[in-house]
Order: sequence, then structure tokens, then C-alpha cells
Amino acid sequence: MRICLLTGGGYPFRRDALGGWCRTLVDGLGRFRFDLVTVSDREPPGGPAYPLPAHVTSARTVALPRETPRREGRDEHATAAAVLLCRGLVLERDDLFAKGLMGLAVLADGGGVAAGAPLNAVPLADVLLEAWRAGRASGADERLPRLSLRDARTAATLLRHAARALAVPLPQADVVHCVGGTTPLLAALAGRWRTGTPLLLTEARAPVAKLRANEERLSPAVQTVLRRFRRAVARTGYDEAGLIAPLSEYHHSWALRHGAEPDRLVPVPAGVDPGDFPCAPESRTPPAIVWAGNGGPESGLDCLLAAFTQVAAAVPGTVLHLVGVTPAHEDHCAEQVERTGLGRAVRLHPLPADPRDRYAAGHLVVHVPGPSDPPYRLIEAMMSGRAVVGVDVGPVAETLGDAGVVVPQRDPGALAAACTALLTAPARRRALGDAARRRALACFTADRVVRVYGALYTDLAGPAPAPSYELTLAVPAPRDARPATVRWLAGAGEDR
Repeated sequence: MRICLLTGGGYPFRRDALGGWCRTLVDGLGRFRFDLVTVSDREPPGGPAYPLPAHVTSARTVALPRETPRREGRDEHATAAAVLLCRGLVLERDDLFAKGLMGLAVLADGGGVAAGAPLNAVPLADVLLEAWRAGRASGADERLPRLSLRDARTAATLLRHAARALAVPLPQADVVHCVGGTTPLLAALAGRWRTGTPLLLTEARAPVAKLRANEERLSPAVQTVLRRFRRAVARTGYDEAGLIAPLSEYHHSWALRHGAEPDRLVPVPAGVDPGDFPCAPESRTPPAIVWAGNGGPESGLDCLLAAFTQVAAAVPGTVLHLVGVTPAHEDHCAEQVERTGLGRAVRLHPLPADPRDRYAAGHLVVHVPGPSDPPYRLIEAMMSGRAVVGVDVGPVAETLGDAGVVVPQRDPGALAAACTALLTAPARRRALGDAARRRALACFTADRVVRVYGALYTDLAGPAPAPSYELTLAVPAPRDARPATVRWLAGAGEDR
């Protein structure tokens, strides 16, 4: 069986929050053949960041260029599809949005003016303005802010760029497995509509209403367009997917609130291999805290450094290890550390090649997830037998349970107090570490993930159940108190 694993700019070419999860899945399912496709806004790197097993048939990345030059000419079919898409987006009509998106996906794979970039052959700013005016005039949504011509052009540019994913070619497969956000889901939906391949969606996203860091400077109207577009794409994905596998109860609830049918949801918690994260004893070094993250603007680093400033004052000599800082964020991370004035107390490390070394240096692990991080690194820390202080974002509380300490988000004081309390109480810290290891072994192991996804792949790629029919008579048969056979037998007995 052939599986196309579709991600958004990460595995197998970059190490990100979901890279380890994808690697666990692919490495553990050797009885399937995998084609790995990742769709990114960035240029592809030189080669895979993870070793690929022999049953990976191909691995490639598709970079969407930021600039999409307009083409000469106008495509009437593309314009009609764009009208449906914009009306559905503004009025929050999923049926109209899906019809428009499907039309664009078909045109993106054709040979006309709209091929490759379906919205480039559309006066999209004008179409969006017309739909916006209709939405405000109808009174269906009084929350719509004013959309200026400049805003419409900005939003049109962003929508054109997003629609480029509809033209991403996917390899022939028995199942398309989409892991990620809006961009890979657009490519997966286009492939689904063009070929009919069954779609499996792993729901690991943060709420799509949250804007990215560089989008907060946009006008309220453009932000509204982006939010509604992403929500509409997510709901269309829920409608088209044969099965949806949330990573946690948090993601399960998110999918239900946004239109996913309960009978298509199969929760599959993330898991790691216990052998990759053995429980090592604490080192005899000065107190140390480990945080694993990429070090970017959305990684939670600001809150962590603010809290560690207080921890360093309360427990002198404490060291903070920042593990897994990516090359793209090293400069940002170093600048943030320099502002704290803590010098050698904060140490930057690239992601260790051997996961056994990831948390070994720490007496305590702090988990400050970014807005789009699944609980994968949290489970790694738990499996390593380290006490964990987690910030209450997304599925952190349900994952930790009573095997760790959970503090409110955006509260460096509470985070510092929890860390200080555990650093000064070795017995409680070790007891929490043992409890975290036991909980991870009971609930979050890689073999569970591999076993369940193997079954999901098989179910989706299998033949559809035979149709059943209920036959009814157009003209009801005449009824008597006794069936005809009984009347006949009774008459025969009387004659004898």
C-alpha cells in the first residue's frame, strides 16, 4: 500500500515540532511505501534532516514563491469560482466556499490561463470588494470591518499566494495523509478532488483564528479575511476527510466545534519510543533547567527568559539549557538572551542528534509551547523521567495530568515560583519525574501510534462496503386477516 504523507514545510527536510512524530510513524510502518511531500514558503534545503528508511519511495519539497506575477488575460471559469469562494468566505457559507475552492483546484491542474496559479487570472480585489459590500449590506454579519481598496488588494495578494498550493502535484497513492495547517491541506484537498484518493487528516493545529507574528500589523479587515479563509479551509478539510485523527482531547474538541462529524474522529495521542528517551539519573551538576524549542518569536522564549531571571535570583548558580534552537532562529534567540544579562547562565544548544542527550543535562524541564506546537516535546520530557513544569496552553494540562505542574500562560511569576519550588525540593522533583515516566509509558508510546495508524491506512484504502437496498412496493399488496397460504391449507383440510 502506498501512502503520500503531506506536511507543511517540515519533515523530512527540517526539524520542527511535528518532525519527530512523522519520523516515528514512517519508521514504524515498514509494511507501507511512503512518498513524502512537504509544501513550504521557503526554498528547499540541501537534503533530508532525518535518515530515511528503505520503504520511503520518494521525498521532495515544493516551495511556493512569495511573488506570483499576474498573467495576461482573464479566465471566466476562474472568476466564477473566485466569486463563490469570496461569497462563501464573507458570508461564512461553507457550501459556497467549497464549490469555489473545488473549481479553482480543477483549473489549477488544467492547461488554460488559470493553470498553476488559478487566482492570477481573476480581478480578485474587485471580486472581494463586491462580496464584502454584499455581506455588509445584508446585515448577516455586523462584525465585518470596513474593507478599503488597499486592504482588498493586500488580501487578494495573500489569497493568490495561498491558492498556489492547489497546483501542487501529488504522487499516485492509496491514501493521502495530511499533517499540518492550511497550506498542506489545500494541496491535499486539490488532490482529493482531482483523483478521489481517500484523505486522512491528522489534526494537530492550533486554533486557526490566531494570527501569525508578522500578520498582526495588517488591517482588521485583512486579518478578518485571513481568519475566515483558514477556518473555511479547515471546515472543508473536515468535510472531505475520510478519517480525522486528533492528537489530543483539545484538538478533538477543536475539530468538533468547527464542523467535524463525530463518527469520523479517531483520537490518536502522540507517542515516542521509550528506548529513545531512557530514564537517566540526575547529574551532580549545579541545578539546571532544560527547555526544548526552536527559539523563534512564537516559541514562548520571552516568557521563559522572564521567569528564569527570577529563578536565577532565587536559586543562584542555576543554568538554563535551550535545546533545539534552529539555525534560522539563532540570532533572535541570542539577542533575547543578551537582554537578560545572565551571561553564561543561559546556554544554547542545537538539537542533539541522539535524543538520549536532549533532557539529560536538566534536573527540571520547562515546557512553554508555541501556539502551533503539538504535545510531542512534552511527551519526550515525560518519557525521560524528568519533572515537568508546563504552561497551560492547548493540550498541556491533559497530557501531564497529575504527573507534573501546570501554571497559567503569560505568567512568568507563576512559572518562576513553580521552578524554584521544585529545584529546592529534590524528593518531590524526583517523585514527579517518576510519575511522568509511568504516565508516558502507559499512554504515549510510539507502538500505539504505529498500530492505530496502520489500521487507519488499511481501513481507508480498503474497498467500500457493499451498498444495501431497501425494496418497497409501489402498490401495496392486499391484506387479509389470514395469509393466503394459511387460507389455502385450511381449505384443503376441510375438503378432506
